[in-house]
Amino acid sequence: MDPALIWLIAAGVLAVAEIFTLTAALGMLGAAALATAGSAALGLPLPLQFLVFTVLAAISLFFVRPVAARHLLKPEAERFGVDALVGRPAYVVSEVTGLGGRVRIGGEEWTARAYDETLVIPRGTTVDVMEINGATAVVYPRE
Repeated sequence: MDPALIWLIAAGVLAVAEIFTLTAALGMLGAAALATAGSAALGLPLPLQFLVFTVLAAISLFFVRPVAARHLLKPEAERFGVDALVGRPAYVVSEVTGLGGRVRIGGEEWTARAYDETLVIPRGTTVDVMEINGATAVVYPRE
């Protein structure tokens, strides 16, 4: 069997394996195998093919993969607007039930309702904002 074909099969197997693992490592090895298939098609002897694969794999794994991983693991974008209120503490101004109530979030007063509709949250309780639904804060009492 032609060495170029073997390298192409190896590149394909590594590419498919990369799809299932999403580590970028197998994708880099697949790219190195693909380039080595090109060098095998040009007639490079087998020891030089292994050298090409080794050099390309090492370069991609040690230099390219860390850069790619840094870009994939970006910190979460800054939340703003009502999305920034989710997870913040709030202070119950008037009793909150599953039907309604009022809370103070960061100096602003909001209409609110309890996350668990069976709860009655008394005035003065500190709650967490679970979500914002329109102009209503959905809250749950802190433990």
